[in-house]
Amino acid sequence: MDKHTTGALRRAGILLAVLALAQGGAGAGVAQAAAAAAPKAEVMHWWTSSSESAAVRKFAEAYRAAGGLWGDTAIAGADQAKAVAINRIVGGNPPTAAQFNTTKQFRDLIDQGSLNNVDDIAVRDRWDQLMPQPVLDVIKVKGHFYAVPVDIHMSTWIWYSKAAFKKAGIAKEPATPDELFAALDKLKAAGLVGLAHGGQPWQENILFQAMLANVGGKELYLQVLRDRNPKAIQSEQFKKVLLAFKRLQSYVDQGSPNRYWNDATAMLISGKAGVQIMGDWAKGEFAAAKQTAGKDFGCIPGLGPNVPYLIQGDAFVFPKTSQPDAVRAQKLLATTMLTPGAQLEFNKIKGSLPILSNVDASTMDICAQAGMAILKDKSRAVGMIEVFLTPDQNGALQDVLTTFWNTKMPVERVQKGIVAALQD
Repeated sequence: MDKHTTGALRRAGILLAVLALAQGGAGAGVAQAAAAAAPKAEVMHWWTSSSESAAVRKFAEAYRAAGGLWGDTAIAGADQAKAVAINRIVGGNPPTAAQFNTTKQFRDLIDQGSLNNVDDIAVRDRWDQLMPQPVLDVIKVKGHFYAVPVDIHMSTWIWYSKAAFKKAGIAKEPATPDELFAALDKLKAAGLVGLAHGGQPWQENILFQAMLANVGGKELYLQVLRDRNPKAIQSEQFKKVLLAFKRLQSYVDQGSPNRYWNDATAMLISGKAGVQIMGDWAKGEFAAAKQTAGKDFGCIPGLGPNVPYLIQGDAFVFPKTSQPDAVRAQKLLATTMLTPGAQLEFNKIKGSLPILSNVDASTMDICAQAGMAILKDKSRAVGMIEVFLTPDQNGALQDVLTTFWNTKMPVERVQKGIVAALQD
């Protein structure tokens, strides 16, 4: 090979290398342009437990599959996450979306004009026809939709350990309040903890709601919490509710104070306790322990055929912005979170129900299917306590209930305290 040929080959090699670099640079530029065009969403939430993290990943996967870029901002603790979200919104540095519950928690943000609405998506996807009315009553204000609900949680499920029931000789699932207390008596007599409970104000609030719904019924429930009717609160019927609530304390163990709810669920999983009254998020703990609904544990949505099904759930709000890219990201989030596939996969892990009634729940567990069946009767769906009360009212009520739970306060004094707590 002569030097002219060698030189020609060397020049050709250099040219090819230059072309390759140019093409590589162009490819990188295309990739960067595509990434820049993808809707970027910073999603702020408090789903930090293992099951919750697995659930929210289903939304992230759906968003990415739709062409978006998901930025995860997880903050442990619902109160902390909401406080951070509100501070950032007020401070002018909002996330694309922020998690709240479907309660009055974000009403101030609506009133202050701090949120974008999602009316076009709500109308397109027929939210008015497919979502429960208690949820619509919270997210729809003055004709506009200000949040995207993603699930339905029922807070007063009665869970029980099949192993504990067998040991205590309980053959029949309780179907009335009297039968529930009879089962608790048998569990206690068998040397088991009757009621697995975490002695924290919000958990006592759940026990109170359960007794109000199951002992008092729908009419009294609404008179007390929605109407805040002093006459109803001071009635003999409501006194029976409070005494049933207080009676539950005789079935808890000495380790109850300040116990976390999931540690109480673990007592059922191990067979140390028989019953827990807790929201359907408890199913995540049973699932993590490889326990199966109907086989290892039972789930009772209500002690009677007409007991109200107390619901709320999780939702995302979209802070006010006029930036086209941010609005596009918000709308893509609102759309992908409510697709049937994402709804099904998320709620299977979360323990909740799909927010849209047209999602096929036939592959979900028997507890979820029972809940979906109940929601077909629209009269059974009633908002849980925070749907009707402001945070201040709910806090004042919790203070009264916790004092009653932990002391020998006379029930008549409790009734007067609740009247005062629920005043505007």
